[in-house]
Amino acid sequence: MLILSGGTGTPKLLRGLKELITPEELSVVVNTAEDLWVSGNYISPDIDSVLYTLADMIDEKRWWGIKGDRTLTHDFLLMMGVDEKLTVGDKDRAVHIFRSNLLRRGVKLSLTTEAIADALGVMQRVVPMTDDIVSTVIGTRQGVMHFQDFWVSLRGMPEVESVIFTGLEEALPCPGFLDLLEREDTVIIGPSNPVTSIGPILALTGVRDRLERKRVVAISPFVGNKPVSGPAAKLMAACGVPANDEGVAALLGKIDLFVVDRKSDYCGDCVRMKTLMRTKNESLAVAKGLLDLIECS
Repeated sequence: MLILSGGTGTPKLLRGLKELITPEELSVVVNTAEDLWVSGNYISPDIDSVLYTLADMIDEKRWWGIKGDRTLTHDFLLMMGVDEKLTVGDKDRAVHIFRSNLLRRGVKLSLTTEAIADALGVMQRVVPMTDDIVSTVIGTRQGVMHFQDFWVSLRGMPEVESVIFTGLEEALPCPGFLDLLEREDTVIIGPSNPVTSIGPILALTGVRDRLERKRVVAISPFVGNKPVSGPAAKLMAACGVPANDEGVAALLGKIDLFVVDRKSDYCGDCVRMKTLMRTKNESLAVAKGLLDLIECS
């Protein structure tokens, strides 16, 4: 089973799935369009959130970073006048250093991800969407900025006028992604932001064409008419689609089974179930319901 993932909504689903299916049955391809360098280290926030979730290390209050992590290095850097975009924990930074040292030696991101997974004891296959550099750039009235500047530094406050993925036209799916698309019959699009988390994955050369031959199951990140978290509504409006399940379906494209929350107003062909995952038990319930739907459909 192949899961397409961003860094917040889909890891909550993975929290449940990993308890119900064996590691050999679960593979995850992760968005890398929000990656960036901070204080000399390469951060891949969505990959890290997926890895930490599968390793039972994720900070479940924030859904990024490592639970119980301290920020001594970050705090000392601030004292020295270094303005870090992200509040990076000390253990989290160690992972970034590990990755960055490999990247500087010419190791591709997909292989560095394998090395980190091995070091953390993650047995599921975790693959970046591409080994090439893709960046999410947000156009606002305050200027054009990296997604992390928009979402973290400015807390998503500016009005969004455009969303651009620099480098996407030249980027290719990494070999591991292509291998999974060849082998897996079912692809699950997780409940992550359809614009900036799932959008770049689907937009890679050849991905949508290959999905035409697969059974695609998608879970909406909306509960009612609101996203569970993140700036999805504002970004969707900038892309010219309604900020609801209808807009999610329009952005994702080919879907064979569309799962929406019970509170949804969506009128199209779908399956309704409770999709909010605030606790581990709720994640397990959603994961079990999803697996049952796939088996019966």
